[in-house]
Amino acid sequence: MIDVICLASWNADLVSRVPRPIARGETLMASGFSIGPGGKGSNAAIACVRQGAKVAVIARIGDDDFGRMALDLWAREGIDASMVEVVNGEPSGVAQILVYDDGDNSIAVAPGAGSGLAARHADAAAAALGRARVVMASCEVPQAATRAAFAHARKGGTLTLLNPAPAQALSDEMLALCDLLTPNEAELRLLAGMPVGTPTAAAAEALLARGAGAVAVTLGAAGCALFRPGRPALAIAGHAVPVADTIGAGDTFTGAMAASLARGEPIEGALAWANAAAALSVGASGAIAGMPGLDAVRTLLASR
Repeated sequence: MIDVICLASWNADLVSRVPRPIARGETLMASGFSIGPGGKGSNAAIACVRQGAKVAVIARIGDDDFGRMALDLWAREGIDASMVEVVNGEPSGVAQILVYDDGDNSIAVAPGAGSGLAARHADAAAAALGRARVVMASCEVPQAATRAAFAHARKGGTLTLLNPAPAQALSDEMLALCDLLTPNEAELRLLAGMPVGTPTAAAAEALLARGAGAVAVTLGAAGCALFRPGRPALAIAGHAVPVADTIGAGDTFTGAMAASLARGEPIEGALAWANAAAALSVGASGAIAGMPGLDAVRTLLASR
């Protein structure tokens, strides 16, 4: 039985390392370049399977070298790709990523074939979506596909988890289908339609009032916080770890959260687990190189 189904965005990451952000019209020499696997959905699925869950992906990729990279990766990681559509004549997704000396990054994504993921893909997988323990998606996946998938999941009593990144407007209908949202602080305020500087709690409460079941906000090095209707906020401090780069940290949080919830952990325990997994993920360069396994997260939590 599949524990977690992910509506997976996929792209090849084209990563250049530069000392700082590039100004408009400026050329800056890079100190390194690499091509690796990426896409928020694919990354979260990998983080999830490394935390012991049985994971399947619903995705749409091109019949090209980057598409074959995805299939090879998912096979190595033990992810079920039987619901993936491979299409001719459309390129697989690509992300152009600049990683700065301080570990932060900027990313431009061209989704390619992934932009054609639609409600019909969710409808074809309706039975599987209703049997899973968790269904997760991100905003790199077209909302029509996510709405359909979450609706099928809800009919079967499956928990729904949305990482609303990159941030975009979400209807009340979409929010009401989300048992859990996992935004960072900037995404949270954009989703709530509130300006920079708005308290995190106020922005989270606005999303809860519109129908979201719970909001787990990632706070970078400061950790994370959980907001639920009618309950006090729960804050979990970050872990002091060396940082190679932060690519994939939010995806690791989401994937580890899904795996923990699929194991039957209470949401408080799942939050602590996801927080630790995300902290460990920043210790290696690239989206998935630092994503930890169960034992590494267990060790970090035990040390605290």
